[in-house]
Amino acid sequence: MDEETKTASSRALQRHDGVALWRQIAQALRGAITAGRYPPGGRLPTEAALAQDFAVNRHTVRRALEDLSRAGLVRVEQGRGAFVAEDVLDYTVASRTRFSEWIRRHNKEPSGQVLRLVEVAAEAVVAGALGLRAGARVVMLERLGLADGRPVSLANHYFPARLRGLREALEASPTITAALSAVGVTDYRRQVTRVTARIPTAEEAALLAMPRNRPLLITENVNVDGAGAVVEFGIARYPTPRVQIVFEP
Repeated sequence: MDEETKTASSRALQRHDGVALWRQIAQALRGAITAGRYPPGGRLPTEAALAQDFAVNRHTVRRALEDLSRAGLVRVEQGRGAFVAEDVLDYTVASRTRFSEWIRRHNKEPSGQVLRLVEVAAEAVVAGALGLRAGARVVMLERLGLADGRPVSLANHYFPARLRGLREALEASPTITAALSAVGVTDYRRQVTRVTARIPTAEEAALLAMPRNRPLLITENVNVDGAGAVVEFGIARYPTPRVQIVFEP
């Protein structure tokens, strides 16, 4: 705990006013979080450090953290400590779901980082979703999606090679929608969304800045153009500490 927070928190404890010490600690930490001393996703000091700073035992600190956890202000992860809770973004699955629009609805700035843009041989799952034979050439874009600079999605997008010039359009365009428009797909809609969950790999956890003991939400999406032809198959991974999926009728 920094000296400013430690001093203010220590002064806040009154041992003879009838208010339980754990409640006072919870109130002091709540004030520090509200004041922005610990940002969303930031780690709080350890139980041992807090116990020393407040001159109490660890059980008292633990009760304070449990109270903040029940209030939704912090999340406690076994073996890792306590973290300030982050805003949870509702990812609404609708007929026209666009990343930038989703993020802006939450008053955040969307951005993305291209990890790979390559032409590959389609595996069976990808080929089946795109209506191609296994091994057919497809364009694959892997991108990390950000909201105000925080990672909220890690997605692999697959496109049929019949969309001539798409790879170059994806290199030049900041969004998939604009790239598809550049090659003649002026509109597309979601045909199918399948949702599953699993524990992230070490690489996924690192890219999404999330703990490995929290699950990923996985969506498999098929998008079609106005004529019903498949133009994209996507597999996206979302960190559950920051994203929840909502289906819209």
